[in-house]
Amino acid sequence: MDKRNSCYLCFGFQSRILARESALMDTQSLQAFLAVADHGSFSLAAEQLHLTQPAVSKRIAGLEGQVGAQLFDRLNRRVTLTEAGRTLLPRARQILVMFDDSRRALSNLSGDISGSLTMATSHHVGLHRLPPLLKAYTQAYPDVRMDMRFLDSEQAYQGVLDGDLELAVVTLAPVPDPALTVVPVWIDQLRFVCGREHALAGRDTVALSALSDYDAVLPGHLTFTRGIVVDTFARDGLQVNVSLSTNYLETLKMMVAIGLGWSVLPETMIDDEIEVIPIDHRPIQRPLGYLFHKSRTLSNAARAMLEMLDAARDTTARQWV
Repeated sequence: MDKRNSCYLCFGFQSRILARESALMDTQSLQAFLAVADHGSFSLAAEQLHLTQPAVSKRIAGLEGQVGAQLFDRLNRRVTLTEAGRTLLPRARQILVMFDDSRRALSNLSGDISGSLTMATSHHVGLHRLPPLLKAYTQAYPDVRMDMRFLDSEQAYQGVLDGDLELAVVTLAPVPDPALTVVPVWIDQLRFVCGREHALAGRDTVALSALSDYDAVLPGHLTFTRGIVVDTFARDGLQVNVSLSTNYLETLKMMVAIGLGWSVLPETMIDDEIEVIPIDHRPIQRPLGYLFHKSRTLSNAARAMLEMLDAARDTTARQWV
């Protein structure tokens, strides 16, 4: 092969690589690919993207043509990633994060607080901590479009790590991921509680070990709050007998009130329906706060939200002095 032909082949190969990388910057196709991969369904992806299912299928087919490989297997109504799809998945997330990051950086130059803010919160924080702050924020910045998502704290953490969420305001993990900036804002004082007619009700003092003799109703086993409670018992060489679990604290409170077991709830939720168990043990606390990815350029809208959250943190700190 002469030098001229060798150069033509080399140039052709490089051109195909550049063309393929350029094709990957079709953000709409990549968004459709991630939506189908996350949901395992074309119909659910279409709902998320506010598109028809044929439109999602067309975008996936176009992307498969661009990368030269099939990305999904469709067997018995199940949609799963092929090896090529699994290879593309983390790169697709990176491309979209970089695209959004660049767009935010350019938008921030104007200094305007506008655009969209994609933010997640847990049901408890969203119901009991955020409403006054959200009201003040929307009044102060009416040009911001709030994309608020109610998720379990653990899901919100993963969403921030994956780049799907700009911010999350949730229960904080005992050991946060080093890729995240994590800032406590509030402290939940957790109390052991039971129903009015429970065998533990009405006592002057109860040893922590006594709770191991009764059924507990607690959040799911993968939640941060469940981990805090179980670790408290484990440090004293004790176990927790969990009979029922749910991640919704309001549902846990109902279960306690009707006598299905004891639980641990924030003191802000305690009322006449349930009774505090006077445990002879140090108090249990859980931190609530915000987190964002250290490598992400925050929008002006997100920075304005952080300013309000920091003000709430300062107010909380003064209350505890």
